[in-house]
Amino acid sequence: MSSSHESPQVDPPPARRGGVPLHTRILVGLLLGLAAGLAAHAWYARPEAGAVADQRDQDINGVDDRLDWVALNVADPVGRVFLRLVLMVVLPLIISALALAVIEIGDFRRLGSVGLKTLLLTLLLSGMAVTIGVVLVNTLRPGERLSAEKRNALAAQYASNAADSVAQSRQAKSLKDTLLDIIPQNPLQEMVGALDGSSPGNGILAVMFFALVFGAAIARVGRPAATLVQVLEGTYAASMQVIDWAMQLAPLGVACLVFAMAARLGGEVFVTLIWFLAAVMLGFAIQLGLVYPLVLVLAGRVRPWAFFRAIESAMLTAFATSSSSATLPVALRVAEERLRLPPAIARFVLTIGATGNQNGTALYEGVVVLFLAQVFGVDLSLGQQITVVLLSVLAGVGTAGVPGGSIPMIVLVLQSIGVPGESIAIILGIDRICDMCRTTLNVTGDLVLATCVSDT
Repeated sequence: MSSSHESPQVDPPPARRGGVPLHTRILVGLLLGLAAGLAAHAWYARPEAGAVADQRDQDINGVDDRLDWVALNVADPVGRVFLRLVLMVVLPLIISALALAVIEIGDFRRLGSVGLKTLLLTLLLSGMAVTIGVVLVNTLRPGERLSAEKRNALAAQYASNAADSVAQSRQAKSLKDTLLDIIPQNPLQEMVGALDGSSPGNGILAVMFFALVFGAAIARVGRPAATLVQVLEGTYAASMQVIDWAMQLAPLGVACLVFAMAARLGGEVFVTLIWFLAAVMLGFAIQLGLVYPLVLVLAGRVRPWAFFRAIESAMLTAFATSSSSATLPVALRVAEERLRLPPAIARFVLTIGATGNQNGTALYEGVVVLFLAQVFGVDLSLGQQITVVLLSVLAGVGTAGVPGGSIPMIVLVLQSIGVPGESIAIILGIDRICDMCRTTLNVTGDLVLATCVSDT
């Protein structure tokens, strides 16, 4: 952390090292997978395409059974090999990175200052994001443009997914228990269920709390805990090495994941929900193109264009994987090597931000809740909409950084304002593409936060 309050330096893009840069290969894989998926969906939807003419050969999505089988049993599993290799080391990476960050900061007064600034900026960015979403929904009124017939069809199509989401939400605890569960009784049990939502407590937040306290204790003990510091450093280095191996599969993995999504959904569903998508995407664009640059200039004293060029690999990884947790290793590397942020601050802010600073998720949750309220004719007062803003900010903090992790939290907010939780089925068909975009916004917001906190 600079004592002279100089703005963080942004390195230029690295030169090629004997081939095409990784982020370029990821982008090419993403575009090829998308194009192939849309082409396959369009071809198998043609009446003259042989077996497709027989409606018995199509599933409920209107996709030929053979294409559906390839998407679900070939492309998607291949893509998930890459994703699972990354997720495999997320927990050891989070624990080691966060504990080492506290140890490296050392000074507890300084730690408190960094934590306070991180919290205030997180609340500011998330609050602005949700407010933008609420204003756009009230302006565009997307829920009033969706026909009842299409709404019922989509609800029937994704009924099982909706039931799972509602079932998860009904297991939610009271606010008192939620806050208490941040302090884990059994950290190992929380680690086991942190990524899939099966933990008995607060999952990833409880793991992060344990890592913070453990790191603080090691820093306080000093020399007797030197061996533990070496273990954490070795764990962090080994985790990053596994990430290096996994990233070599990223272009193929990304292509397969995107192909599976595009082949099954195609482009038809976007036509019906175009106004909903317009509100979501416009909100994301305003947060990304206006709010973040303004915060970078005022609080981080960094040129926005140079910042976005430096983090492009993290943004592309976030878009492709739809997982803040899976993107965390890339974000850490970008923060330290490209943005040249102090490692201790970068690790502290980014590991917390992967769960706690989810601006895109908070914005999306606000838009979805008000959209579905409009669909079902629930007229929300100004006070109720303010409540939605606050709940969405808090829900964003508790959302798991994995694909689709926001769905149970959205159901919680829906039920709090009297909208049927099952109505989440209406947007599940396009949640994947929205998930990709909001994860990009989440990761970008984490890096904006780290940059601003570093300039202290």
